[in-house]
Amino acid sequence: MITADLAGKTALVMGGASGVGLATVALLARSGAQVAMNHRPGNTKAAGEIARLRAEGLAVIGAPGDVGKVEEGAAMVARAVDGLGRLDILVNNAATPGAASKGKRIHYRDLDVIDEGWWQEVLATNLLGPFRCTRAAATALKAAGGSVVNVASVAGLAPLGSNMAYGASKAALIRLTAYLSRSLAPEVRVNAVAPGFIATPWTEDWPAEVKEGAVKRTPLGRACTAEDIAEAILFFAAGAAMVTGQTLVVDGGLM
Repeated sequence: MITADLAGKTALVMGGASGVGLATVALLARSGAQVAMNHRPGNTKAAGEIARLRAEGLAVIGAPGDVGKVEEGAAMVARAVDGLGRLDILVNNAATPGAASKGKRIHYRDLDVIDEGWWQEVLATNLLGPFRCTRAAATALKAAGGSVVNVASVAGLAPLGSNMAYGASKAALIRLTAYLSRSLAPEVRVNAVAPGFIATPWTEDWPAEVKEGAVKRTPLGRACTAEDIAEAILFFAAGAAMVTGQTLVVDGGLM
């Protein structure tokens, strides 16, 4: 696992209580940053993860709030920035495939399954959430000469992933990344990471043949890990000083 020198820097990681978000919180903190971990208010695991990281001597604080809700996300960002004192790094990682999916992979032919409520939930969290949070953090990020990293997906580049609403939201997030990179330049860089297939709780209930097939088609011969994606996020957050508006695919060659 790589690290960088982020001493004196601060970060806010959306959806930081598990998976890619948690790996990112840990890596940024181990690199010396003070990190605010966003999580939904009802997440019972978040406090335990924060306590575990703090027991390691890492500077991690909680930042509860649902980024999919209009006012709640912006208010959470304001509280987090106030608690951190400044903001150098924003990681828009919070996402959902839709609560109704219950971890299941929905075939693209099943047009009647993903209803209006499903679309609204997915877009509110996966697309509008990153926009609102970035807008709320813009002043602090500009003051710090900071960096935004959006967590997209290869499902935003090709018809892959858990369902079409999820894939469409990630495609839009990739385009939003390019727009925001123009909006916040020259003070702030905005980039995205597009993970390939990751072995996470989200994919536990996918058919075995789908998961095995993804690994077989991956030249590097394994699924991505949360730590793989965290390293790419660290690259954009800590370096890449002349890179903005880009999406880095991290999929072991799957695409």
